[in-house]
Amino acid sequence: MTEPAHLRESLPLDTTAQLLTRITTELGTQLSHVALNGSRRRMPPTDRPALVAVAHGSRDPRALQTVTTLLDRVRELRPGLDVRLGHVELNEPLLPDTLAALKGDERGVSRAVLVPLLLSRGHHVKHDLPQAAAAVPGADMRVAAPLGPHPLLVEALCSRLAEAGWRPEDGTSRSAGVVLAAAGSRDPDSVSDVRRTAELLSERLGGVPVVPAYASAVSPTVPAAIRALSARGRHRIAVASYFASPGLFATRSAAATPWIAAAPLGAHPALARLLLRRYDEAFSTPYAAQRRELAPA
Repeated sequence: MTEPAHLRESLPLDTTAQLLTRITTELGTQLSHVALNGSRRRMPPTDRPALVAVAHGSRDPRALQTVTTLLDRVRELRPGLDVRLGHVELNEPLLPDTLAALKGDERGVSRAVLVPLLLSRGHHVKHDLPQAAAAVPGADMRVAAPLGPHPLLVEALCSRLAEAGWRPEDGTSRSAGVVLAAAGSRDPDSVSDVRRTAELLSERLGGVPVVPAYASAVSPTVPAAIRALSARGRHRIAVASYFASPGLFATRSAAATPWIAAAPLGAHPALARLLLRRYDEAFSTPYAAQRRELAPA
């Protein structure tokens, strides 16, 4: 029996055969979009609502470049889907402007699913995005769950750590440890989400201790988490960058590492798949149930 696609996305690639199968499938999908003369075929637009990816925004120019590349990956995975970008602050286009520019359907109704490029629950997901959606009169707007926690994020974190120099044997070493560096939020749900991601990452890496740490708002800080691991005899400490894009927090966190620091998640292919998964989940969830899920406690 063939495994559903949405389940295949969530599982790690345990064997070479699985890796080759995924590569073959994705290559076939891409080739189906190319005409015989080598040009890219125009795909018909879908009747689904637009996907509006909502980034926080950053003064670091690399952040916008990274998000743009990520959304290009999303468009390649889902040809014909209207994919747009809106920012909470600092960068254009701002979210209200993106929503105002949406075209209505045959009834004149603007339809969109707002997918936060945020890694945990917090004020933006619970308050800012629903308010922005509600501010568009007569529109059909839904807000998806944040990206994390999810196994696809763990896949991306492991990939970034490997790029930085993490080896499989480090996962069982008594001298190794990992600090999961996140932005930080006073919302307890956000803290819980980051803690869960740390647990999933530890399991994926073979049981090595993974300590969540934060660049703002809550403790421990990244340097404090490094000291705590060092006190436990863990001196080969890597920093896993739990940030969607490069920026000040990611740079400061990486600078604190005594060993290696992974790059931010960025435009990793696993994030593109996860973004579409969150979109599909929100699209298929009844509107009333979704409002209950997003309502602040």
